[in-house]
Formats: sequence, C-alpha cells, structure tokens
Amino acid sequence: MDEASSSTPKSDAKQLKTTTAGGLFSLLNDDLLHNILARLPAPSFASAACVSKSWSRTCTLILSRPKLASALSLNPSLQVAWEEVTEKVLADPIRPHFIIANLGSGFRLVDVNKLIKERFGSRAPFVVSTANGILGRDVGTCEIKEVQWDSVSSDVSDDDGSVPAEDGSYGIVLTVGFVPGLKVDAIPLLSTSVKECQEVFIDKFVMDIKDYTASVSDCTAPVGIIMFGDGYTNMRPVVDALDYAMPEETVIVGDEKGRFLYRSENESRNVCGTATSFSVAVALIFARDKENSCGIGDIQFQIALSEGVSTVGPKHKAVSVRASASDSTWLTARREGHREILDGQRILNDINDELENHTDSSDLYIGVKKRRSISTGPKTRRLVTSLDFHGVIGGDESYLYVNDVGIKTGDYFHFYHPDPQTALSSCTNLSVSLKNLKIDENSKDCCNLGEVFGGFIFACCGRGESFFERVNVDSSPFVENFPRVPLGGIFCGGEIGRGSSMFTREAQKDCKCNLHVYSTIYLVLSYTPAALDH
Repeated sequence: MDEASSSTPKSDAKQLKTTTAGGLFSLLNDDLLHNILARLPAPSFASAACVSKSWSRTCTLILSRPKLASALSLNPSLQVAWEEVTEKVLADPIRPHFIIANLGSGFRLVDVNKLIKERFGSRAPFVVSTANGILGRDVGTCEIKEVQWDSVSSDVSDDDGSVPAEDGSYGIVLTVGFVPGLKVDAIPLLSTSVKECQEVFIDKFVMDIKDYTASVSDCTAPVGIIMFGDGYTNMRPVVDALDYAMPEETVIVGDEKGRFLYRSENESRNVCGTATSFSVAVALIFARDKENSCGIGDIQFQIALSEGVSTVGPKHKAVSVRASASDSTWLTARREGHREILDGQRILNDINDELENHTDSSDLYIGVKKRRSISTGPKTRRLVTSLDFHGVIGGDESYLYVNDVGIKTGDYFHFYHPDPQTALSSCTNLSVSLKNLKIDENSKDCCNLGEVFGGFIFACCGRGESFFERVNVDSSPFVENFPRVPLGGIFCGGEIGRGSSMFTREAQKDCKCNLHVYSTIYLVLSYTPAALDH
C-alpha cells in the first residue's frame, strides 16, 4: 500500500466504499434488484429501503399489496418461543401496521409487551392478550394446531399480567399485519372501576373510535374492529353501543373475556391500571386512509359464523322478571300457548325431559328475543330486534336464574344447548360455501372475496377436540379453502361477532346476535386490486 493510500482519511474511505457498492448495484437491472430485495427478511428489507430512492421505490412495489404473517410456538421458554415466532413472521418483507400476540397464561403479558417494543419499536399499535387456547401454523412444521388450556388464570390485582399461571399453559401465536390503504390504532375503553363500565364511558369509547376514524378517513365508521375484553366487565352494553353506532358494513370480532395489554400510537391513550382509571377493553380500529394514493386496491373484512348450539323445548314467555345486584336475572315464565306460570324447577325439569334426563344446567342457555327502541341520534329512534344469550345458573321453586340483566317481562325465549353435530354440520356447510364462492368468484352476480391474504379465528373455549372428538375442526373451513394463507386465532371466553356478510346475513336477517355461545367466528381478510394494480 503506497503512502497516499495509507493517508486517506476515514471519511474518504467510507465514501469510496459506498460509491463502489453503489456502482456495483447500479449495474443491476430493475427485475434483478426486485428479485433480490423480495427475498430479504423483513429487517434487512427495511434497511435496504433506506439505501437510495430507487431502492425505496422498488421496496414499495414489492410491498404494494396487503400481507399477514402469523406463527405459533408451544415452546415452554418464552425467550425461545418469541425468537421462533418473530423469526418466522419476519422471514419475508413486511412493514408492521399492527401486531397481535395471544398467549397461554404461563407467559407474562408484561414480558411479551416488552419484547414487542424491543423488536418492533413503538410506532405500530399492538395488543397482547391471554387466551384459553391458540390456533395457528406451527413454526417448525407449518401444520395447523389448535391448542386449548383451562380457563384463563387471572386475579384482579394482576392487571398488567405480571404473575404467570403455574398451569402448563405455555404457547404464543404472533400475527403481524401490513394493510396499505388502511390506518390502524388501538383505542381503549376506560372506566373508573374494574368491574363496572358506566354509560358515560361507553359513549366516550364510541366517540373516540368515531373521532379517530374521522381524523384519518373520509367517514366516521371504520372497516373493522378487533376487540378484547378484560373478563370482569360486561361487554354486552359495549358491543350493543357499537352495533347501534356503526353501519352494518363495519365488522366487529373479538374475545369478550380475557386479559390484555396494548399500545396505541397516541401516547395519551396508553393507560393501564392507574389510580384513577382502568382499561376494561381495547379495540384495534381499521379505518380507510383518506390519503390513500391512487393505485392501491381495496381491503375487505368478511365475517363468517359456525354455530354450535341447538334449540330444545318450546318457546317461553317471561312473566315475572327481577334483576339482582349480582348481575343476574330471576324469572318465571309460561310456555307459549299455555296459561300456567312455571317456576325455575318446573322449567328445568321439562327441559331435562326433552334432553333425556340431562341434569347439568351449567351448559344451558336461554336465547332471548328482544325488541328495543334505541337512539341513533339526537332526535332519531328505531326499533331493533336482537337475540341475546344468557347462561342458565340454576332454578328452584321460585325462579329460574340466568346470567346478566336486560330481560323484560313479555320477552320470548328458547332454551339452547351445546350440540357437536350442529357445530360440525355448520363447519361443513361453511366450508362448502367458501369453496363455491371461490369457484364463482368471477361471476358478476357473486359478491366474491377477492384475493384472500389472511384470517383470524375466534372460537368458543367449549369447542375444540373434546367437543368434536376430533382435531382441528374449527380451523378446517378456512384451511381447506385457503391452505397456504396465514391464519391466527384463539379460543375465547366469549366470542364477539357482528357484521353484514354473505355468510351471516341470512341467519341474522330478522334477529341480530353480536355475542355468541359455542360458536366460531371467522374474520376473512381479502384484497381487490385496483384497475392498474398488477
């Protein structure tokens, strides 16, 4: 090495190296550069996008369509499980617009909350939740797994999930989404009580969602909402308020009962168990981006439902109704067409006879058909008919006791019980519907799914292998039709499913149901390219 070379300043050497590299890469044609960059893992892809304007344009072309990446690990070590799922979801180019991590109660929410911040930064909104079970593709085999555990272990004092359960419930499913054309953020429902959410807080929650949507979109109604409740607060009035406030096209899915932590892009919303307020629910809001550039296609949220209960016995009419202080209802009733008023014991005896001496009332429900006048504006009211499920607690010679309040004298109801055959038939029919939809997707008379790029499943924790006596039934309608499409999901303590869809419209044509029992809710994400999108 000569003297001139040895005395070259470090800055000049760095510039020479960069220029040489740039000169080499400038020899690449666009197709070859596109092919190389598209094979990079997400972290390297992000770095490559910063090299030059031309590289940035190429990276934007590569990620011009929406994408979902999801992976499941059952490793009992959180650190190992986390490394496995993050390596899998970041194996290909993706820019995180939102993150959802669902855990077994053996892992601490606060630990995963910290890991997400360290790995993904603080820009993308996320929700971390503890579930009764997880569904997804295994990081090692890519095979679908449905894993169930006992009920979510939680304590009121453990608001941040800092105390892991010692029940062997170890596992995580991580889902990362890239949704160009949409804006996403996490908005909490705050209350001054862990167990009670007053109407004023619900109204503010709805207004926060509308305000956020209006700030990023040309309307006040989001495309979709994924919700997680805390398990202590009654979500029925919350979901009802959203149902009243949102158009039918807004899809709402989620888990009514679990534990969660979250992060919003708006720092003022990041409240968790302070001295004055509690986040009793959180919603990931997906809203159209008003700054969406021309050429980006359209993302659709479609909801599908697999039912898991069937009716038993005749229709009843509530006669005497009392709401208790413990959030339950005491009632007497008469069978339709009869004058005799029946107490709780008589009613249950009749139902047990119908079920051939089924003696356990804990998995019985009454589905109450409610007609209520609701306010949709300062001077506007409309009549809404809904089907609300109430779990049966028991009965005696005075009353039938059911969970939750809101039943009125004169309301009609049927008894429902979990039915594996009904659920299996429903899954089969749904799978056929999806298959037929794919076959007819080019028909002008068919509302097709476009290009399906991801899905979420919210299944009742009472379903699964023990319910069907076979494995992977709940995921089968989606997997059979979209075998290579990313999928994540959980077993819920209470499944939320609301929205107008080709798969639910007929069933809910005259009577809406937003909180379901023994069902599985499917959220299908699809994409219709713009006219010039190739």
